[in-house]
Amino acid sequence: MVRTVFEKSDAIALVAEVFRELGYEGASMSEITARTKLSKGSLYHFFPGGKEEMAAEIMANIDAWFVTEMFKPLEEEDPRAAIARMWEMTDSYFHSGRRVCLIGAFALDETRDHFSAAIRDYFRRWIEALAGALLRAGTPDTDAKMLAEEAVIGIQGALTLARALGDEAVFGRTLVRLKLRLETTLG
Repeated sequence: MVRTVFEKSDAIALVAEVFRELGYEGASMSEITARTKLSKGSLYHFFPGGKEEMAAEIMANIDAWFVTEMFKPLEEEDPRAAIARMWEMTDSYFHSGRRVCLIGAFALDETRDHFSAAIRDYFRRWIEALAGALLRAGTPDTDAKMLAEEAVIGIQGALTLARALGDEAVFGRTLVRLKLRLETTLG
């Protein structure tokens, strides 16, 4: 049965889940239509550029969410509150480790070549926003970037390991350790 979608944002969410499950290369148009239950006509209506446009729109959508919910708070709000919010939003966004980081997944396969600038900018902004918040909270300049990189690496690695082991608790335990590490550094 064909699914009715009223807005492009609905289609973006559905296609994103297919890319999360199958990756960009594994998500053929046939698989996308079968799994989303959207007709090819609906998909091409929303994404005339096909699969590449779908991926670009999905990445822009993910980036917009992260900018609003995590990056801007880290850059503009009270640093300690923003860092605490980052841990909550990270856990929520990745469904406590049950959802892969699509941009991280794209960084690992041939998709990276199509979207290298967007992938690089996403990770760079996260690290810089967190490092900036750590600096404003009193972390020495020499430690802030290293800690921010460590946190993003830990989050991404925990998502990968949780998926590989089929154990989302790995993600939760890692977030707790990373949060504690930053809290200890902040005093």
